[in-house]
Amino acid sequence: MKIGTVWDRTTEVLSGRAGQIAAVALPTLVLPPVVNNALVLLVAPQPAVQLVVGIVSVASALLAILGSLAILALATQPSTDRTEAYRQARARLLPALGVSVVVGLIALVLMAPVFIALIASHFDFAAASASAAASAPAQMPQLPRATAMFVVLYSLALGVLAIWASARLMLLTAVVLNERLGLGAIRRSIALTRGLTWKLIGVLLLFAIVFAIATFAAQAVVGLIFRLILGGDQIPTAMFLAGIAGALASAALMALAYVFTAQLYVATREKPITE
Repeated sequence: MKIGTVWDRTTEVLSGRAGQIAAVALPTLVLPPVVNNALVLLVAPQPAVQLVVGIVSVASALLAILGSLAILALATQPSTDRTEAYRQARARLLPALGVSVVVGLIALVLMAPVFIALIASHFDFAAASASAAASAPAQMPQLPRATAMFVVLYSLALGVLAIWASARLMLLTAVVLNERLGLGAIRRSIALTRGLTWKLIGVLLLFAIVFAIATFAAQAVVGLIFRLILGGDQIPTAMFLAGIAGALASAALMALAYVFTAQLYVATREKPITE
């Protein structure tokens, strides 16, 4: 199977279903971060506001999962309309959330040795946080050489594992949605992506670079324009408007990624890959 073929199918889906995909992305991927930015940048900080920000953050995460499921449903089956896509997304929201939590917990367990090593060496986390906030690396607490070596080597190994896992679990949400699996979706995703690891790692790295550049450029350019228009005393407003641009760029790229994932799932399901 060629990644180019999956990309061609992705562009076909986008050309035919862009309106429906955008109608899902706007309320689930764009609106929540815009509301959150409005609360943070335009409303005076108060305990009640902080509580609302926390609630909005949780709602944003749930809506993002719902939106990803709905877009995957739209992109997987040509006969699926927006109403049916939302129905499927709601039905699989809790399983998708549960699988995501389990994967997150596994990641935390794998990261635990780093924190245990730091605690055992009496690392001053408060001083490190203050140094980072003040952008003063020279004041960062020092670690014993053996501990520092362990942290560096273990972190590098964990980074390599994370890249591998990201590639092999790329189809995780698509499997949860389409095959009605829970934790079994982890094994299924790994099986479907067998033989594609290096190709998918390349796709992930390319997407990460494009995503970072596009969202940063959108925010930076729009922020600069509105700072010049509104003046220096309206920086929060300019930052809010820049955040809208960043949210739009981010949502567009994430929607593209979900459509690509859906077509990758269809392709691997049609023709199993063997190493």
